[in-house]
Amino acid sequence: MQHRFARTLCACAALSAMLTSGHAAELDPQPLQPQLQQVIDKMTPQLRSVYEDLHAHPELGFEETRTAAKLAAEMRQLGFEVTEGIGKTGLVAIYRNGAGPTVMVRTELDALPMEEKTGLPYASKAKAQYNGKESFVTHSCGHDMHMTSWLGTAQALLALKAQWKGTLMFVAQPSEETVTGARAMLADGLFKKFGKPDYAFALHTGPMPYGTVGYVAGPATSNSDSLDITFHGLGSHGSMPEKSIDPVLMASRFVVDVQSVISREKDPAEFGVVTVGAFNAGSAGNIIPDQARLLGTIRSYKSEVRSKMHEGIERTAKAQAAMAGAPAPEVKLLKGSDAVVNDPTLVGRTVKIFKTALGDKNVIPVPPASASEDFSDFINQGVPSMFYILGVYDPKRIAAASQPGGKPLPYNHSPFFAPDVDPTIKTGVQTMTLAVMNVMQ
Repeated sequence: MQHRFARTLCACAALSAMLTSGHAAELDPQPLQPQLQQVIDKMTPQLRSVYEDLHAHPELGFEETRTAAKLAAEMRQLGFEVTEGIGKTGLVAIYRNGAGPTVMVRTELDALPMEEKTGLPYASKAKAQYNGKESFVTHSCGHDMHMTSWLGTAQALLALKAQWKGTLMFVAQPSEETVTGARAMLADGLFKKFGKPDYAFALHTGPMPYGTVGYVAGPATSNSDSLDITFHGLGSHGSMPEKSIDPVLMASRFVVDVQSVISREKDPAEFGVVTVGAFNAGSAGNIIPDQARLLGTIRSYKSEVRSKMHEGIERTAKAQAAMAGAPAPEVKLLKGSDAVVNDPTLVGRTVKIFKTALGDKNVIPVPPASASEDFSDFINQGVPSMFYILGVYDPKRIAAASQPGGKPLPYNHSPFFAPDVDPTIKTGVQTMTLAVMNVMQ
């Protein structure tokens, strides 16, 4: 036993030295391609069935019990050690294949509170309670495709396990749409219970041609924070505004004036967006209410821009109340997720493999996304990571949409968002399998 332990220590030390020196072996995908393609082609019909089932049965964040159970059953059947209930509805699947790095592959479980309008035969008709009201639920962000690619990657890696060494750590996180699910899993001891991975990968669908992937080295998504501001006034009859302090007027001015923080205080060369998405006030047209509540989001890439925007938002809200002679408003600026920052070295290494497999023209540098992602919470624990974009549409459709007068493509979160299933699955599984194997040589 002591000899085996010593050999393990030597192997681990050698691996550590190899990774630290930057001379880790790289995968040559060319001889692997025929075998990988055969594996993917064989599994695609089964994966399409999984995709359609997930699509037809979406669940909201922290309520993904059926979804998590389905993934857990699939992974156990493959031979993974599966632990459920991490971060409430998250799961972790582990597969050990000798000495080597631990590589995490992340997918999301949750869907959105909106109605699907694709007309697909497997379109979601699901409903759930959301903020106290019944809402339709659908996978219009592509998490169903992410999960399907995740499962397919697990299958492909096991079919090719003679060609890599290390530990697979497949993580299915809840509630990405609220950017709280990753944090919940970490708070539940994800990395303490299962170890911190040496690398992490995640993909996200986007309106690019299928067969292509998009990448960025450095910041790939935005910081995401929320604003919750309540203006307090004095209610009165609608015909007697002089008897009131009108919170609707204060809130309305704020919605307009807060944009001056973006246009006049923030460096115009730096990204920053403030959006007020909910304006709640009053109960009838002839009553001036005594309060108005605004809900919104704040997006940025850089921490200094983030701080400037927070300060400007709070100052603008207080100024509106002071101008109206009203009490100070309640201003809650809540930190959400940080920007996903890809590791440049890992991106460079992975992009090289992607280009060999897909062709240079199908591996596309893209600008950072203005949307946000809590994959960053895993990265912030000191894990070199790569988050990339997976194309989902027929290239001919993409080309037609780019022509003058062309029909716009549905983006993520559109009720019409519907990836071309089989080719998207194939590219998702192919690229993620290669990305993982490339760091497990």
